[in-house]
Amino acid sequence: MNLVLMGLPGAGKGTQAERIVEEYGIPHISTGDMFRAAMKDETELGLKAKSFMDKGELVPDEVTIGIVQERLGKDDCSEGFLLDGFPRTPAQADALEGILVELGKKLDYVINIEVDDSILMERLTGRRICKNCGATYHLVFNPPSKEDTCDKCGGDLYQRADDNAETVANRLAVNLKQAQPLLDFYQERGYLRNINGQQHIDQVFADISNLLGGLSK
Repeated sequence: MNLVLMGLPGAGKGTQAERIVEEYGIPHISTGDMFRAAMKDETELGLKAKSFMDKGELVPDEVTIGIVQERLGKDDCSEGFLLDGFPRTPAQADALEGILVELGKKLDYVINIEVDDSILMERLTGRRICKNCGATYHLVFNPPSKEDTCDKCGGDLYQRADDNAETVANRLAVNLKQAQPLLDFYQERGYLRNINGQQHIDQVFADISNLLGGLSK
């Protein structure tokens, strides 16, 4: 099965990616992992990507697409893959389709984990971290026994600056603006499958499994 996984920050994409990989035995391929591997192996494209990243610049599409093509051509992708973080634009999505044709593959589904903005805000702004030992809590889902105090070491808990409501709201707006053209692209082509991410994580995965059941037979 050849899959693309999408979802806004806080939608639970990472958790579901882990479960899909474990259940179906396909590699989880993220943009960051691909870049790091290509740079470590010192491939021509990896060195090109490094030259841009070292200057704090965005890696051009042609380099990113080339690295994706190299990665999807590796043996561990022979039975499928789960792409995460690529494509990010309709142009990249179009390039991905070309890559798959060259490799004799086709995309099966684009799984988009949907969660309302208000719930994403609650999930993302509720995180608290211990100043002393770094333990992580959540005011709703994993609260400390005593308010603002770490259960493990008694240290003070704090909210990271990028977890405050204003920053989170802006991050969600930017991500949605970036994702919408891609969602529209895949909707028009019939690949998009929306999954309700507001359920318990086990039910979210059950819905994904039901979708993928026909592919794994």
